[in-house]
Amino acid sequence: MLSRSLIAIIGCLMTLNIHANPKIEHWLTANGTRVYFTAAPELPMLDISIVFDAGSARDGEDLGSALMTNAILNEGAIGLNADQIAAKFEDVGARFSSSSQRDMALLSLRSLTDEDELKAALTMFKSVLVRPDFPQGAFERIKKQILIGFQAEKQSSAAIASRVFYSELYGNHPYASMSSGDEESVKQLTLKSLKAFYRQYYVSKNAVIVLVGAVNKQQAMGIAEQLVSELPEGQRAKPLEEVQPILKAVTKKIDHPTTQTHILMGQLGMSRGDADYYPLYVGNHILGGSGLVSRLNNEIREKRGLSYSVYSYYHPMQQLGPFQLGLQTKNSQADEALQVLKDTLRSFVNEGATEEELTAAKQNITGGFALRLDSNSKIAGYLTMIGFYGLPLDYLDVFKAHINDVTIEQIKDAYLRRINIDKMITVMVGGKK
Repeated sequence: MLSRSLIAIIGCLMTLNIHANPKIEHWLTANGTRVYFTAAPELPMLDISIVFDAGSARDGEDLGSALMTNAILNEGAIGLNADQIAAKFEDVGARFSSSSQRDMALLSLRSLTDEDELKAALTMFKSVLVRPDFPQGAFERIKKQILIGFQAEKQSSAAIASRVFYSELYGNHPYASMSSGDEESVKQLTLKSLKAFYRQYYVSKNAVIVLVGAVNKQQAMGIAEQLVSELPEGQRAKPLEEVQPILKAVTKKIDHPTTQTHILMGQLGMSRGDADYYPLYVGNHILGGSGLVSRLNNEIREKRGLSYSVYSYYHPMQQLGPFQLGLQTKNSQADEALQVLKDTLRSFVNEGATEEELTAAKQNITGGFALRLDSNSKIAGYLTMIGFYGLPLDYLDVFKAHINDVTIEQIKDAYLRRINIDKMITVMVGGKK
């Protein structure tokens, strides 16, 4: 058996292996789980992710239930407690992780492909997935940790701004709530509600399995069947309701005892597979997504010294995700910084990009693309996105071509149609020493 230190070294070496665009294979298991597989035989490792349409957008009235359900799965299974489960994975050099977002909930495993070690890791992984114990003690501890987190959140201007921004942007839509829920909702959660959430959404037809590593397709098919064979078939979650458009500008100013003001501004952006994805993506790279060489950075940091960093980004989701701009500045400069933020965005929307900016953006995006695929875990991340959102299997193959095809006219057209500077959600937290 490899030592843990050697496994760590292998993990680091994996990031040095630059892959060509991976070949993606896709099929369904016997009980309807979608599977996406890429063979990566260079190192004796296998990365597995199982993703469910079970993010916080599925919470309903029980806000926080998706996050807590995902968090409690490895706290107890087949009579083992959290420490014993962790030891089982550690004994064979495997790494387990889990996470929950608005759209999805994930369980992930990295294991050596040695027959005995992989068998033991898969057995434990399956136990966590299909036979969790939902221990009462762990439930109370996780709830307490989340409630403590809410108290810490009240001291963070960034956390306060983000919560208010999403609430104002999405109104009554499920995306409006944070994945952790809120104090009132979490206090009311019970193990019964978590078990009900698990039974409804952790089912085979609502799952996607991703496998990347040193196994062949036949082995991958066997592993996929093994992992989900005991899950109930269930039903795929229904599509989320559409997000309602913003009807007017909203500005929220919240006093907070800090010398800095945290500013968020934005509106609805795009969904995964959006027809305007590439013009909006390349345009945002020029506007504020490329760090120190972006327009926002030039106007706000370089010319005026109003903020150390400023950014803009799109966060595509099942339905329209946010288009968000943000910065942090001295209280005395907050109004000026916000005005420059608005003016720079307005100028970009109305005037578009220059040929020089477009050329630089394309070179930067396509030149760094190989680094996005330089490890099995990164490839697995892309396969998760492709599988969960139903993107074409050639997404990675054609990505650079789509970027290079973007024109100045397409960027200007997309931003004029999609961004309304007069209907922005703006949140400012700070202003009170």
